[in-house]
Amino acid sequence: MRRRHRFTVLTALSTLVLMGWGAFVTSIEAGLAVPDWPSSYDSYDPFNPWPGWWRVTPLLAEHGHRLLGMLVGLLTTVLAVWTWFAESRRWLRWLAVGALALVSFQGLLGGLRVVWLSLDLAVVHAATAQLFLGLIVALAVFTSKPWLAEDAAADRPRDNRLWRLSLAVPAAVWLQIILGALLRHPGTGIHPVLVGLHIGGAVLVAAVVAAFLLRVWKEHRDTRLLYRGSWVLAGLVDVQLILGLTAWFVTLDDAGMLQPSNVQVVVNTSHAVIGALLMTGSVLAALATHGWGRGPVTPG
Repeated sequence: MRRRHRFTVLTALSTLVLMGWGAFVTSIEAGLAVPDWPSSYDSYDPFNPWPGWWRVTPLLAEHGHRLLGMLVGLLTTVLAVWTWFAESRRWLRWLAVGALALVSFQGLLGGLRVVWLSLDLAVVHAATAQLFLGLIVALAVFTSKPWLAEDAAADRPRDNRLWRLSLAVPAAVWLQIILGALLRHPGTGIHPVLVGLHIGGAVLVAAVVAAFLLRVWKEHRDTRLLYRGSWVLAGLVDVQLILGLTAWFVTLDDAGMLQPSNVQVVVNTSHAVIGALLMTGSVLAALATHGWGRGPVTPG
């Protein structure tokens, strides 16, 4: 179990790297630098589809993203097979199979986005990536020693209010990520309506995380991991708000430029990466509160 847990953590970290790389691809507008799929420039050699491709930044970004996607797909396949034959919990075996199906669907979305020149699929691709990340993070938690120890104990009542808030956090974060993808992927700059919706989503995420933190601070300060984790989650929200404001001003400053500036690329990519970390933290927060769901339910 320990080895499988570590392998799952490796898969989750590889997924974060893949998503960060994908954010870089979008930031430099290199999503169609390789115009065909499943081949790359009519080549099926994954490591050398074009002479010196690694020296051309758009090609390195787009084809490198494909290579990382293949790596994550391979890791997920191994994890699904390993879990199927080594795991005694039937629901967890099917959850691992679901992760394999989702990463396969994600790869198909990425390819069709290129073939069909579809910006709509780019948005769906971004949203599905967050779901896959959350699922892999959950698999890592379910194979961890603290979770198994809690599963054996099952003696604490549930804090219903905290439980509801913990479900609201990843839902709000995912909605905000979709709004961000709608604003970012079409490449039309600052759209007033989408900007307004995105700002509203940011306020919603901040409010839900603040309510979660306040509940933990008032009722569960003795649960060290949950207490510290809620502060980390709140800190990520603060960083994300700062990056969002910075991205706004940088984009305004770059208006009319043919290519995004280096500052804009760094800020936008960082903004997307922190969004993925927020999704990770929100899933961890929801699962951490599940410790109260294994015992009798208290009113609330």
